[in-house]
Amino acid sequence: MALRKELLKSIWYAFTALDVEKSGKVSKSQLKVLSHNLYTVLHIPHDPVALEEHFRDDDDGPVSSQGYMPYLNKYILDKVEEGAFVKEHFDELCWTLTAKKNYQADSNGNSLLSNQDAFRLWCLFNFLSEDKYPLIMVPDEVEYLLKKLLGSMSLEMGLGELEELLAQEAQAAQTTGGLSVWQFLELFNSGRCLRGVGRDSLSMAIQEVYQELIQDVLKQGYLWKRGHLRRNWAERWFQLQPSCLCYFGSEECKEKRGTIPLDAHCCVEVLPDREGKRCMFCVKTASRTYEMSASDTRQRQEWTAAIQTAIRLQAEGKTSLHKDLKQKRREQREQRERRRAAKEEELLRLQQLQEEKERKLQELELLQEAQRQAERLLQEEEERRRSQHQELQQALEGQLREAEQAAQRKLRQASTNVKHWNVQMNRLMHPIEPGDKRPTTSSSFTGFQPPPLVRRDSSLKRLTRWGSQGSRILSANSSEQKSLNGGDETPILASASQEDKLDPAPEN
Repeated sequence: MALRKELLKSIWYAFTALDVEKSGKVSKSQLKVLSHNLYTVLHIPHDPVALEEHFRDDDDGPVSSQGYMPYLNKYILDKVEEGAFVKEHFDELCWTLTAKKNYQADSNGNSLLSNQDAFRLWCLFNFLSEDKYPLIMVPDEVEYLLKKLLGSMSLEMGLGELEELLAQEAQAAQTTGGLSVWQFLELFNSGRCLRGVGRDSLSMAIQEVYQELIQDVLKQGYLWKRGHLRRNWAERWFQLQPSCLCYFGSEECKEKRGTIPLDAHCCVEVLPDREGKRCMFCVKTASRTYEMSASDTRQRQEWTAAIQTAIRLQAEGKTSLHKDLKQKRREQREQRERRRAAKEEELLRLQQLQEEKERKLQELELLQEAQRQAERLLQEEEERRRSQHQELQQALEGQLREAEQAAQRKLRQASTNVKHWNVQMNRLMHPIEPGDKRPTTSSSFTGFQPPPLVRRDSSLKRLTRWGSQGSRILSANSSEQKSLNGGDETPILASASQEDKLDPAPEN
């Protein structure tokens, strides 16, 4: 599955290069040529007649990538066998097709990249790019590759400078989320990421990183090796891969002298110095033991650690160290993305809760304001009722005072009338005879004290005179009272008891 994905990336570039009109479709004649070249470079046997028949020109017109995929999967990718072809030759075929259309090096020779270096960077881009089309490389992988190249040249880029460069590239590719391969190559050709680096140094660094990531070379360099039969020491160029340790006559790797197969049962051990050789170690396999010597202790440590890594990969059933590392980096990015999405979701939830809280606080403030307003209205109504009550009370008190004053006036008037009546009654009761003086009497009727009755005149003469005199007094009193009361006929009668008490003075 991993091999199929890698092959599809390169084939996608070849297919899009044949799409001259950028319509997403390629003519059948071009697809026939592409399929034939793929059969050849992948070492897949095929029937040329059947290929010709399948891509015969008809009225259907060009074929889209989706239309070509069924044929590609069934007749090419399903028949690919890993190790039966040279992956580099396959990549060179696809690079030749796509570079002819999309990549133009500077004709004046100002480009830092040669065609071979551009091809290797294109392969590195495909290896580190995401499994999505169109292919892009995320900024994290661009940073990883730049650090690898700088590390190969024993150079370091400042963290701030690197972040600024990545930020500029991210802004240029913010719509896609990463860099396309042509933006990636322009980044190197412009020299923005590798200021002051020579062309030869850059080429050697690209070759080293290409061998490490694409060809799975874990470590390479010169070591002294002891022969198995002749037991002599010879210097060889060793190249370590996850499955084997190969050694050559020179670093050009043209003359292969042997291969040490590695599996989970192998081991590496450090040996003491002897026979004039120092920094020795050995690799033990199921069949034999290989003795080697490094130039110094540091090199021995690096080689033994790298060989142990290869043995560990074999024990875990993995064929590539950097494929495993790439998958781990991708999982870490996905975890960061999930954490970022979860954090954004949490922030959004907190924001919504905050908005809900603010909304409820606003509602509470509105309710409190309404309550305060209701209390103010209630207080105003209470004040109004209290004011009305006070006004009513004051009005009633005024009316009461007026009534009291009127009553007092009437009482005084009545008292005056009574006094006047008493005077008149006194005058009537005690008429003045000719030649008599009016006696001084008290102003009140209640102070009138008639003389005591000495004896009752029982004679008819006295009764007659008393009856005629009483009739005159009553009629006179009635007339005066009527005149005093303004014409009102309110007779004032004396009680029988008073009449009994009122007895004329005795005659002398």
